[in-house]
Amino acid sequence: MHNGASGLPALAETRGASVTERGRKVTRSLRRGGRAAALIFCLWPAALPAGAAAAPDTLRPAGEARVVDVINGATVRLASGDIARLAGVDAPRLADRSGRPWPHAAASRRALAALVLDRRVRLFHAGRRIDRYGRLIVHLFVGPRWVQGALVSDGHVRVRSYAGTRLRIAELLAREDAARRAGLGLWAHRRYAVRTAGSVRRDLDSWQIVEGTVRAVAAFRDVTYLNFDDDWRTDFTVRIGARARRLFRTAGIDLRALKGRIVRVRGWVRQRNGPLIVATHPEQIERLPPGE
Repeated sequence: MHNGASGLPALAETRGASVTERGRKVTRSLRRGGRAAALIFCLWPAALPAGAAAAPDTLRPAGEARVVDVINGATVRLASGDIARLAGVDAPRLADRSGRPWPHAAASRRALAALVLDRRVRLFHAGRRIDRYGRLIVHLFVGPRWVQGALVSDGHVRVRSYAGTRLRIAELLAREDAARRAGLGLWAHRRYAVRTAGSVRRDLDSWQIVEGTVRAVAAFRDVTYLNFDDDWRTDFTVRIGARARRLFRTAGIDLRALKGRIVRVRGWVRQRNGPLIVATHPEQIERLPPGE
């Protein structure tokens, strides 16, 4: 666990000027390629088919494009040559450090290809537009069908959100929960099983979903720590910095009230006086009902 002496560096999303300008150019080129998405929304039927999503009125239209390649279960190449990463989701890696594929990686890629390959898609931004690698960060729609929603519902990807792209994450989390309970797709593999606060120390330097009961909530200066056992020097901890605390307050979440609650946390697990996840936004921490 951690107290105020952890000394962790603050996490921040940065974007270079060249990448920002590239994002503007990409967005303009996509908009030139098709009709404004807002006009298309008006033509959607009131009742959508199963697996469809309501009009993404909270997302920002970014035009249309044709998908010419599917790189993995959450990344595509557009006809313009730009790489687009699906916002809010994370796909199994096609290979780990030893070159071995992760379970369900090929199936995840095939599922995305079946939805979008060689088809025109509509792109929407959920906040931040370009990641640090120069890839577009987008939600994709094929007709009325929300690609992220379909992939999560069928268990082909996990939900992985960031502070700069939080829109529609709550809906994705609900779909993920249903898929996990049903053991669909990747959820049938032990590699993706939800870890417990006591066992996650075996998964350092990896992205995990962890469940446990918050034993204590400690605040030191502008940082809050959620401790999951009695010894903060060794147990699992969640660190919430000043910027993130403001987001929690805005969302109406009192971090002190999490004491004694069962929560599900997702993020990168690192070693800082025991396993630690840094929470940068509220969607990383789900409050579960008693007995969950």
